[in-house]
Amino acid sequence: MHSDQIAIKVTHASDLIYDQFPQFRGEKIVALDTAGTVNAIFRIGSKYAARFPLQMMDPVECTKLLEAEAKASAEFNECCPFSSPNPIGVGRQSSAYPLPWLVQTWIEGHPATPNGQSSSSAFALDLVRLITSLRAVELNGRTFDGQGRGGNLPDHDNWMEVCFSRSQHLLDVERLRRMWASLRELRSPKYEVMSHKDLIPANLLVRGERLVGVLDTGGIGPADPSLDLVAGWHLSDRENRAIFREALQIDDLEWRRGAAWAFLQAMGLVWYYKETNPIMSGLGRSTISRLLEDHYDLV
Repeated sequence: MHSDQIAIKVTHASDLIYDQFPQFRGEKIVALDTAGTVNAIFRIGSKYAARFPLQMMDPVECTKLLEAEAKASAEFNECCPFSSPNPIGVGRQSSAYPLPWLVQTWIEGHPATPNGQSSSSAFALDLVRLITSLRAVELNGRTFDGQGRGGNLPDHDNWMEVCFSRSQHLLDVERLRRMWASLRELRSPKYEVMSHKDLIPANLLVRGERLVGVLDTGGIGPADPSLDLVAGWHLSDRENRAIFREALQIDDLEWRRGAAWAFLQAMGLVWYYKETNPIMSGLGRSTISRLLEDHYDLV
């Protein structure tokens, strides 16, 4: 999926896990085929998992990143009303794998899909419960760190231009350019809240129509209050987006900014993962279709 992607075989992962976490010796190690784009995931027995970063980076920086993620995941676990992974420890790099890696608890459930729970009001209200719980966490002086989505919309103009250029043969780019030209002008909020920052289907585990677990929790932090609203666009149909919005008591500006963040994320998914991760590319198309359904190209 990435030009600098690192390959790791189950035999290498097993050796690293058994050597550095001897409490898992004898447990079966299984490589998981997921839609994830950041880590290779290996299940350890029935209760644990190891995450190996897929893209090469400086090992020292990777260690800092994983330690920060582990600390954030522990904080997320305390406030989340649904199950989420608890960090167990950071593994060391080796000759078989050049970066540090993370072991955490395993959460049972099936990854949500764009359409699997889209008609469920119960699931929409589970998303509300999750977002409300995160918003209740004290910032304690923290502010948006400037990384990724969650700050000023116009800061992403250059990336969106890349996406439009790469999507000429995939999407109605001229129509979508008009959408971005309008959404990017929405004024920024005067406050921030704690946010998961990446509420896509792959990071939400379900059982039937109900949310039962949340993954990729190491990015929790302050952001635009509208950022986590992307979940409504990624996961709910029009009727249940209305239920989602009403339950969160979202005004028109915040709702439109949520649409803008969902659009920004979706545009990157369609072309980047077209050949390497059809599930993620399809998510981008589904979200864009929902935005067009609500006429966000005309705002």
